[in-house]
Amino acid sequence: QVQLEESGGGLVQVGGSLRLSCAASGRAFSTYGMGWFRQAPGKEREFVTGISRAGGSTYYADSVKGRFTISRDNAKGTVYLQMNSLKPEDTAVYYCAAKSFPVITAGTMAPWRSADYWGQGTQVTVSS
Repeated sequence: QVQLEESGGGLVQVGGSLRLSCAASGRAFSTYGMGWFRQAPGKEREFVTGISRAGGSTYYADSVKGRFTISRDNAKGTVYLQMNSLKPEDTAVYYCAAKSFPVITAGTMAPWRSADYWGQGTQVTVSS
């Protein structure tokens, strides 16, 4: 069992930055791939980014490439999402997620369709 708790969401203006954190407790953090999903009102949940257990492989949705950066600190049991150049369409509830066996092929992580554990979500609102 893994418990995930997000923090760092809030209200930011267009072009601004936010850093989300997700602290994990329970089973060994380093045994899980970690990721972030988001869900905007009226839309399906979208996989935004993921990082492998040791951090060597990542995935970014096209909509956030070049603006968002995922990282992890296995010693602290925490995964981060640095979000820069935020746009109104980034407005959503962001969910931290853990996955036991993310698919990684030739060093490239495949997008996740599901996760084993979820955080409760944190709201990010980008105002224009």
